[in-house]
Amino acid sequence: MLLFGVTITSDQIPHNTLLETAIAASKEAGAILLDYGRSGFRIKHKNPINLVTDADHAAEQCVIDRIRKHFPTHRFLAEERGRVEQSPSPYLWVIDPLDGTTNFAHGYPAYCVSVGLEYQGRCILGAVLDPSRDELFTAVEGRGAQLNGQPIHVSDTMALGSSLLVTGFAYDIRESPRNNLDHFVKFALKAQGMRRTGSAALDLCYVAAGRFDGFWEVQLNPWDMAAGSVIVREAGGRLTNFCGDDLSIYGQELVASNGYIHQAMLKVLNEETSQMPSS
Repeated sequence: MLLFGVTITSDQIPHNTLLETAIAASKEAGAILLDYGRSGFRIKHKNPINLVTDADHAAEQCVIDRIRKHFPTHRFLAEERGRVEQSPSPYLWVIDPLDGTTNFAHGYPAYCVSVGLEYQGRCILGAVLDPSRDELFTAVEGRGAQLNGQPIHVSDTMALGSSLLVTGFAYDIRESPRNNLDHFVKFALKAQGMRRTGSAALDLCYVAAGRFDGFWEVQLNPWDMAAGSVIVREAGGRLTNFCGDDLSIYGQELVASNGYIHQAMLKVLNEETSQMPSS
């Protein structure tokens, strides 16, 4: 669960040191992705619409190796490898080496490297690199959020009807009844505009930067949310599940907003899907 405002003790690693390592790992992995994008890559299918490439694996190995070089006892939770635990360390790095694999595989430049860090179960920092645009989003607990070293803040849009929203769809959209299409239709009739980028980590960063006013999605994983959730909160945004409870990256629902439209978004998400006649 995301918990904030906890006193940092003297035996902890300085946050600047941790963030520098996350940034360096993200940049190295981003360079790998750009190189694969130029030279080519192999694609495998986890299911008919869920892809993985050798670029995913290479970038993930790069991030883990870079962090482990500095912090050999730290634990990892990565999209392709799962949990990697060397010892009972209080530090857990949560990594998505290529968020937006389908975009990447099609040559669509909307993907990123996402590196988040938990300390004793709370997310304390995040780094998200968009290598195509050379945009690096970062945040450290209690220190605000930045884009390429400059402070960012959520938007000041006050009404849902004036909002630009973004969402995504799970890879089992063809099989699962919980496929987000009902929510998409309802928001499309209430918001000023809707987008679907294909990268949850970038969506969170765009909320933090005020490019989007709100974001929701279902069936997310911890690596989709860990880094971006810190960036949104440090940019002044709000994060919950669909019930309005504090966000846990181990839940599968997320609502992120500038705060002003949050209650309106929750109201839409909790409306009855339809008024079906009784049989």
